[in-house]
Amino acid sequence: MPSYAYDLLLKKKKFKLREKRKVREQRENVRRNSSSSRRVSRLQNGEVVEAVTLFEVVSMGKQAMQSVVDDWVEAYKQDRNVALLDLINFFIQCSGCQGMVTAEMFQSLQKNDVMQKMTENFDEETGLQYKKFVAYPWILTVTWPVDMDNEDYPLIRTGPYWKKFKANFCEFIAVLVQQCQCSILYDSYLMDTIISLLTGLADSMVRAFRHTSTLAAMKLLTAVVSVHLNLDVNKHNAQRLYEVEKRRISGKRTNYRLDQLERKRKEYEHKLLEIQNMMNAIFKGTFLNRYRDVIPEIRATCIEEIGSWIKTYPDAFLNDSYLKYIGWMLYDKQAEVRLKCLLGLQGIYSRKELVSRMDLFTSRFKDRIVSMPLDKDHEVAVQAMKLLMLMSQNCEDVLSAEDCETLYQFVYTTHRPLAVAAGEFLYKRLLSHEGDEEIQPKRGGKFGASTDQLKRLIRFFLESELHKHVAYLIDSLWDWAGKFLKDWECMTALLLKNAEEDGEELSDAHESVLIEIILATVREAAEGHPPVGRGAAKKILSVKEKKIQLEDCMKITEHFIMVLPQLLAKYSTDAQKVANLLQIPQYYDLDVYSTGHLEKHLDALLREVKDIVTKHSDISVLEASSRTYYVLCNEEIAISSQVDCARTQLIDELMGQLNQLLDGFWQKEEGFCTDAGEISRMHSALRRVAAFHNAHNLTKWNLYDKTLRLLVFEMEHGSLPVLMILPALQCTYFSLLWQLAAISENPPKETLFALGRELRRFCQICMRFLHHKEKDVREKAFMILCDWLLILSHQDSNNNEEAVGLLDYLPSTPLQEKLLLFIQEHVFMEEEEESKDLTEDEERQDESCKLDDLHKKRSLLAAYCKLIVYNVVEMTAAAEIYKHYVKTYNDFGDIIKETLSRTRHNNKIQSAKTLILCLQQLFQRHAESQDSSSGMDFSSASFTNMKELARRFSLTFGWDQVKSRESVAMIHKEGIEFAFQGATGVDGKCLPPNLSFLLIISEFSNKLLKPDKRLVYAYLQRYIAEPLPCRGDEWQPLIWYRNSLLANEDEESSVLGGSGEWSPMGTSKMSSFKRKLSNGSLPDTSQTEAASKAPALQRASQLASATGKSRKRLKSRETHLQEHLPFLCPGGLRRRCCKDEIKTEDVSEEGQAEDVIEDVDVDVVGADQVIPARVFEL
Repeated sequence: MPSYAYDLLLKKKKFKLREKRKVREQRENVRRNSSSSRRVSRLQNGEVVEAVTLFEVVSMGKQAMQSVVDDWVEAYKQDRNVALLDLINFFIQCSGCQGMVTAEMFQSLQKNDVMQKMTENFDEETGLQYKKFVAYPWILTVTWPVDMDNEDYPLIRTGPYWKKFKANFCEFIAVLVQQCQCSILYDSYLMDTIISLLTGLADSMVRAFRHTSTLAAMKLLTAVVSVHLNLDVNKHNAQRLYEVEKRRISGKRTNYRLDQLERKRKEYEHKLLEIQNMMNAIFKGTFLNRYRDVIPEIRATCIEEIGSWIKTYPDAFLNDSYLKYIGWMLYDKQAEVRLKCLLGLQGIYSRKELVSRMDLFTSRFKDRIVSMPLDKDHEVAVQAMKLLMLMSQNCEDVLSAEDCETLYQFVYTTHRPLAVAAGEFLYKRLLSHEGDEEIQPKRGGKFGASTDQLKRLIRFFLESELHKHVAYLIDSLWDWAGKFLKDWECMTALLLKNAEEDGEELSDAHESVLIEIILATVREAAEGHPPVGRGAAKKILSVKEKKIQLEDCMKITEHFIMVLPQLLAKYSTDAQKVANLLQIPQYYDLDVYSTGHLEKHLDALLREVKDIVTKHSDISVLEASSRTYYVLCNEEIAISSQVDCARTQLIDELMGQLNQLLDGFWQKEEGFCTDAGEISRMHSALRRVAAFHNAHNLTKWNLYDKTLRLLVFEMEHGSLPVLMILPALQCTYFSLLWQLAAISENPPKETLFALGRELRRFCQICMRFLHHKEKDVREKAFMILCDWLLILSHQDSNNNEEAVGLLDYLPSTPLQEKLLLFIQEHVFMEEEEESKDLTEDEERQDESCKLDDLHKKRSLLAAYCKLIVYNVVEMTAAAEIYKHYVKTYNDFGDIIKETLSRTRHNNKIQSAKTLILCLQQLFQRHAESQDSSSGMDFSSASFTNMKELARRFSLTFGWDQVKSRESVAMIHKEGIEFAFQGATGVDGKCLPPNLSFLLIISEFSNKLLKPDKRLVYAYLQRYIAEPLPCRGDEWQPLIWYRNSLLANEDEESSVLGGSGEWSPMGTSKMSSFKRKLSNGSLPDTSQTEAASKAPALQRASQLASATGKSRKRLKSRETHLQEHLPFLCPGGLRRRCCKDEIKTEDVSEEGQAEDVIEDVDVDVVGADQVIPARVFEL
């Protein structure tokens, strides 16, 4: 029998890596020699005139797919063997294979001989890899280079071109089946060959073949399912016509029409039988093996397509035999696969007619789906919530009340898409009921429907017990409940009337929540972006959204200008309600006051605000009032002068009260007042002034001298109450800030000297207060001092260098030590807890106090860490902070981690030295606590904590080893030097006292690049003698550290094997295991078993030529690393590296084979490469 050969290389050139990449970049595939003259190509001046292969035509996509398929069908009808081989060649090329495809007829060989040749192995003579498999009626042999890039083929390449190629590839298969369904699809030749080809390639150990053929097989089955569906419809139509025709004619007479319909019906039945056989062959031959492939993209493809089959043809596929695969893969470790499962289920649960057939699946996998909104992948969590929404709509009672309560709480999550999906679930399940708009207005008047929804929302919020998250709740519901959430007229009517027509009143808690809802909705409508913590940046609004925002802002202004004074008057005595209501004016369009001639409402607002300030001393109310005056005093609006007069009048009154109280205070004997009422009045007056001084410049009232006198008095006598010290400290701080901000471009030197003197004086006062007897004063002084140091060390003074020099103030070493000591005593010092029998209310109050205390500690630590990040204090001070990273991770881990990240961004090397300094200090403390005679205890809690801390530090470097290579190398260098510090003798045979520290830095070995490991190992060799004195356990840390550096190292594996530390056989087995895992082979495939029986010596002879290339590549990378890491490679050390490299060339034949196989299957990451992140955890 004749044989057909297609050469896919450029005129049978040798498989060279550089030539292969060059050809792929130019054309992605070489041209084939074909007897068909359908497409002709030639090169003119290096430019392609026309595509010549089916692969190129499809990948370019310049020709309509319909015409491409029609051309191929015509070629098939003329010579089906040539056309089929053309199609086979197309699938091979789509896999990125630039090899040779040969075919021989199946009938020419005996059956036993055929089964022996169905292998995938190496060729001894040429060093090429080949695969033989049956694509009936041929035996195909595909040959490709050994070093074919398994991580780079068309389906996984990035960019718009390859994305379009994948779409064209899938479209070609669909159109091919569509065009053949009326002719050659049932010739028992075309589909048998294609299915055999794809099934054979899908069992390959090569990822590119497996991925491409699986995608093709799944798309082929999808197209065949559509054909089956159409045939089924045609069969039913023919059956109905046959029955109608049979009833119409007499039973004794024959009819040509009836016979024709009978033949047509039988033809459809025959075609359906063939289509079913095709579907079964593809499903059993490809899907059942590949849905559990080790490559997540292949698993995702299988699950995506089975979901499509179920939606397209539910009569055949919507049963538990197929649904179980989707249910099983809901537990997949890869988010991509879980996502495809959820999307497929959404298509099923969205159709009510299909839900009734999902009872068993729902009962089996409902709990898993309910738990998936907690998935670590955000998109999976969002789609799970949307699926649950569909299930709740179309499945009666599928979700229990407990399930719903759990899902409702996701409206408070920080990830906005998930919160919005949960908001839809909450709105449709709890807040919105059909008929609300029709029924409620009759019962509740004008705002009946909105009133009912608001009450449900308030009740839900109170039951959720998350009283500080109203803004998150409103943001989650905004896209679904915007209509009633913008009904501010209804909300304010509820507050002002405080009673419904049926007599039901809002409680105080309901009123508080409703006011918070009003503020949150006003903020959401006016700002147009999510609240803080939900969204990385402000949302960019479209033209339509901006128009809606302006309309809402105008609606807010027009309504609340008239209503807000009434609300403030009603709730003037309630601090919490007033503080929220006073924030609404900042969202006004203030021009409406003048354009609408509404000055009388402005006067009413100012009167109410002034009355509130005089009544309250609560800091939140005072700050909200100060903010309101600040917004209304904007000089760009017409009402600013009117508001400024009212503000000046108010401050005059406040300062008059304060001066009167201070005069009375200083006139008393010894300047000390014991009257509690007088202290309270002084405290309130100072707090009011401090709140306004924060946003308004009160320098002309000479407040600085008054408050400074109080602080000096406290330093001298120490008798002032805390209620007076804290606001006085705050007022003095604000006064100096306003003076600093008022410096002109060319201020007089006398002014600068005077200001600088006052600045330093205030710093001295804060330093003294760090040791105050009252904890609140100490913490307030520390916070002010940190902020003050940060401002002074980075102040600009309008680019005036002289002013910067005179006012600059950097903390001295004693001050830095005091600040660090304060953090250690007030943040990280553990407080002894007394065991008390508390009631439930007392426990709740105690828990609240603990949370407040934790919040203060976090604020103190964050203030100090800012000094480190902005180089106000030495970076080495962070070592003391890092020591507590693991122990206090739940409380302060985010702050410490952010500090570490920022300092690393500022200076990688210095940050690495700080980390190693932290570990060194802990190690020395541990060594001092140990008994010198018994040696180092590796199982002790302190040593275990050190190793865990080092491991956490290594995790902060992430997956980008190239980005962090200098830092990690510096850690190893400093760690090695510390470990051998104090060693006696020059031969290194005496045990260094800090040798156990190598166990600590071994946690960073996995963050080293392979070439960096060799450099660090060579640096280690400077401190140790050969042979290694490993007679006792005391040298084990060195051996373990060496093993961590030499793990997976090809060049050193033979040396370690010779010294008895590593077993060569173990390395060989590990390499074989990695190779199988990367290839994705399954235990039950025949190709895997055949490949695993190939002898090692045979592989060595086949790959001997590749060994030299690997050595050169590694050597060039070492040279490059020595240029970029000079601190790790002194001159003498470079020569030693060369000697070691020469030694490793002398390895056994078997060792060479293992080295090269390892180098082929496992990426060697160079200086310009990045190790990809592969996370398999759920």
